Amino acid sequence: MENVKVAIWGFGAMGSGMAKMLLKKKGVDIVGVCDRNASRVGKSMYEILGVDRGERPEVVINPNIEEVLTEGSCDVCLCATDSFTKSAFPRLKFVLERKINVVSTAEEMAYPQAQNPELAAELDKIAKENGVSILGTGINPGLMMDLLVVCLTGCMVDVEHIEAKRVNSLSPFGHAVMEEQGVGITVDEFEKGVKEGTLAGHVGFAESVGMIADAIGWKVEKVEQQMKPIVTSVDRKSPHGFAAAGNVAGVNMTAQAWVDGEVKIDMIHPQQIEPEMEGTETGDYITIKGTPEINMANKPEVEGGLGTIAMCVNMIPHVINAAPGLKTMLDLPVPRAIMGDMRDLIQR
Repeated sequence: MENVKVAIWGFGAMGSGMAKMLLKKKGVDIVGVCDRNASRVGKSMYEILGVDRGERPEVVINPNIEEVLTEGSCDVCLCATDSFTKSAFPRLKFVLERKINVVSTAEEMAYPQAQNPELAAELDKIAKENGVSILGTGINPGLMMDLLVVCLTGCMVDVEHIEAKRVNSLSPFGHAVMEEQGVGITVDEFEKGVKEGTLAGHVGFAESVGMIADAIGWKVEKVEQQMKPIVTSVDRKSPHGFAAAGNVAGVNMTAQAWVDGEVKIDMIHPQQIEPEMEGTETGDYITIKGTPEINMANKPEVEGGLGTIAMCVNMIPHVINAAPGLKTMLDLPVPRAIMGDMRDLIQR
C-alpha cells in the first residue's frame, strides 16, 4: 500500500509544526508545501524545519498553489492559512475541486454552519461533487471547549448548565494570531479595535456553542460575547509577539448562550502571551450542572500550538475515510494519537 500523501498550505507556526509531526510518523509522505513568505519561498522544507532529509524526496516551498496541488496529487491538504470561513472559502474550494480532502485550521470551520450556513452548504456541495471530505478542527474550537464537553454529557441523565473555561498561553502561535488578539498594542488601540471590529480576539465561541447545543438538542436563542484587554505590567516576549509594560498582552473573552430564556452555556477564555510572567496558571476546566454533576480540571492547559497541530494530523485518516461532504468533529470518530503506521487506519 502506498504511503498517505499530504500537502501543506501555509507554513507558519502551525503548518511547519504539522510537517515536523508528520515526518516522525510511519506510512505518510509530505509531497508539497505552499507558502508565500519571502523568507521561505524556494527553500527546502527540511532546511526550514532544521530536519535531516535523509533519503526522502526533496520538497521545495512553492508560492504557487496551482503547482503544488493538481487533481489527485495527494490524499489530503492541511490548510493553515485563515481563521474565518469567508476568507478561507476560496482556498478550500480550490483544494476540493482538485478532488483532495481538506483539514482546515480556520477556527470558524470547526462548525461553519453556526455563522456561515450558506458557505457551509456550498462547501458541502462542492466536496460531495468531487468525492472528498472537509473538516475544520484544532484544539479550540475542535476539542477543549466543545467536543470534550459533548463527550462528558454522555454520562449524564440531564444537563442544566454548561461552563467551559480555558486559561491559556498564546506564546506558541504565529503572527496572525498575535494580530487577532491585539498583542502588543495600547489599551486605547485595543478599545478602538473592539469598537470598529478590527480585532478578532478568540475566534470560535459561536462555533463551540453551536456544536454543543446541536449535539445535545438545545435551541440557542441568542449568543452574547465580551472582549476585554489583558494589560501587562512587565515586558513580555514570545516567539511571535511582544508586549511592552502597559500594553496589551492578550484578551479575556467571555460569552453566554441563551436557551429557553436563560443562560445555559457560559464560555470563559482569557489568553495571553507568557502568562506565567505575572503568576497566571493555565488550565482547562469544564463544569456541567445536572445529574450527575461534572467537574473536570486539567492543569496546566493542553498546550494550544501542539494541540492544534496534533488534532489536524491525527484526524487525517478519519477525513480520508469519511463519506464525501463537510464534516465536523461530531461526525467523525473520536480523535486519537497515531502511534503506528498511518496506512493501517485507511480504509481502501
